[in-house]
Amino acid sequence: MVAVIQRVSSASVEIHNKIFSKIERGLLVLLGVRKGDNEKIAIQLAQKTADLRIFPDDDGKMNLSVKDINGEMLIISQFTLCTDNSKSGNRPSFTKAEEPDKAKILYERFITELEKYYDSDKILNGVFAEDMRVSLINEGPVTIILDK
Repeated sequence: MVAVIQRVSSASVEIHNKIFSKIERGLLVLLGVRKGDNEKIAIQLAQKTADLRIFPDDDGKMNLSVKDINGEMLIISQFTLCTDNSKSGNRPSFTKAEEPDKAKILYERFITELEKYYDSDKILNGVFAEDMRVSLINEGPVTIILDK
């Protein structure tokens, strides 16, 4: 699994021209599920995401997690993170992405695990395999890639 995590002042996801989910200060997590990923990886990545210390403390050092600031999380599935760029050419290959049925199970497991570590009311998501428009204000900017 790969997660692109952005520290945001706000983020939202729009589906069919309507806001589906919206958060204020917290984390926008773009999550890709690769072939071979499993529940153990989803659990580890969820815990790492919830505990990731990328918010500033009183001294301005990145020392606080989303839990410490009582922030929100918006989790968006994004299979395009699982590209295979090893071949020549300019068109990305998505052969490393998990099949949709399996990927959806692990995407949902990731969210379920996050809810064990943090307030489920503060964890929102998009719709798996739906065409979505994601908007955000990246704070910092801070963007972290977690690769399990």
